[in-house]
Amino acid sequence: MKSFACDLCDYIYDPKEGDPDNWVPAGTAFEDLPEIWVCPVCGAGREEFQPVD
Repeated sequence: MKSFACDLCDYIYDPKEGDPDNWVPAGTAFEDLPEIWVCPVCGAGREEFQPVD
C-alpha cells in the first residue's frame, strides 16, 4: 500500500497508520478511504493527493 501526500499542506496519509482521529483504521488503503474523507490538516479533498515514491 502506498502513502499519499497532500499537494496543499504536505500531510502524508500512511495506510499503515490510517487516520484514527477520523475513524479510519490502520491498514486502510488510500483508495478505500470514504468518499467524504478530507485531509485532516487543511481539509483538501482526495483529489489533491499524489502518491509518494
